[in-house]
Amino acid sequence: MYVMVQGRLLTEFDGTLQDTANSARLLGPRPDDRFPGRSGGTLFLSGRPDIFAQIVDATGIVTSADGTAAPALVTSEIRAVASGQRPESYADITVQNVHWRLYAVSLGPGRALELARPLTEIESALASTRLALVGLALAAAVLGAGLAALIARTALRPVAILTATVEEVTKTRDLSRRVAAQGRDELSRLGTSFDAMLGQLETSLRSQRQLVADASHELRTPLTSLRTNLELLERGQPTDPVERQQLLGDLVSQIERLTTLVGDLIEVARDEETPMPFEALQLDEVVHEVVDDVSFRYPKVHFNVAASPSTINGVKVRVARAVTNLLDNAAKYSPPGSTVDVSVANGEISVRDHGPGIAAEDAPRVFDRFWRSNDARHLPGSGLGLSIVKDVAESHGGSVTFERPIDGGGGARFRLRLRGA
Repeated sequence: MYVMVQGRLLTEFDGTLQDTANSARLLGPRPDDRFPGRSGGTLFLSGRPDIFAQIVDATGIVTSADGTAAPALVTSEIRAVASGQRPESYADITVQNVHWRLYAVSLGPGRALELARPLTEIESALASTRLALVGLALAAAVLGAGLAALIARTALRPVAILTATVEEVTKTRDLSRRVAAQGRDELSRLGTSFDAMLGQLETSLRSQRQLVADASHELRTPLTSLRTNLELLERGQPTDPVERQQLLGDLVSQIERLTTLVGDLIEVARDEETPMPFEALQLDEVVHEVVDDVSFRYPKVHFNVAASPSTINGVKVRVARAVTNLLDNAAKYSPPGSTVDVSVANGEISVRDHGPGIAAEDAPRVFDRFWRSNDARHLPGSGLGLSIVKDVAESHGGSVTFERPIDGGGGARFRLRLRGA
């Protein structure tokens, strides 16, 4: 801006000198007062009090219309114009601490008209401009720094909140804290992702605590019964052989229940491990293998299998475990001599029993961990079988549902759907 102002002022300054020179040359001959009608010479006055004018010849001799002359203002450029080497010329000179701008134009052979004007006004204007620009630059710098600090504080506020939240969670282990970031920028997305991570961790921790609490409760019952019965045997009680045999049978039953519960707990804990690699499985073949295994454990129940070729993506061990739990659950609640219907088609397994079924008020909780209906508490089991089925279904991108058969045969039907290959 300063360079532009300086150039503009100098251009206008030089234009004024040119216009003044042209006006002075147009004044023409001056009349002689002593002899009317005769020419008394040519008048070369600038006509302006701020512009000095004089005539310079090729040798540097100065003449002036008003009798004043300033040889100190004659430079080599001015003499070059007077000698005819140049038609016009500009020059700068400092005389007695005054900076002059010189302009010379040819008046013909051996003469030149020289105009001189001090640059005091321009230098004063440029000095004021420099002060104004420096003040403006300083004000802009202060304003820019203030705005930058404000913008930085606003932009980094989510980072400060995120840092404070992380430190608070680390210190207190309170996973219920949230960043509550708002906006669509990267920092807000980071805060939202962090909140989602905290939510998942909180859910996982709550689930683990609930699992430990439920497992402790479920383990306490068979362990208490085992301890009581073993203490009776240690004291030699009961003495009656029949009662003693019943006590031993109860011990075996409690050990079996404890073994089943521990096995199911291991299966639940395995869900938290690194996922096993998926592979293409023939679901109908897996079901036939599981049916053959379960049939030996429930000889009084008949399994009717209707399977068509069906290929899925999954982990064979886990899929077999889910099918085993469904068949085991159906056989356990089926009366002796009844039939369990099993069908396989298009990645879906349907298991239907003809037992007492599930009450309407209990249906929403059938897949909860450690949940058992009041009618089933006398039967062996851990309450984890159907929850394991649900975990397997979800980890395979599928689902499991419960239905009440409408054909009047009673019982319950479970449908396990797995993603096809």
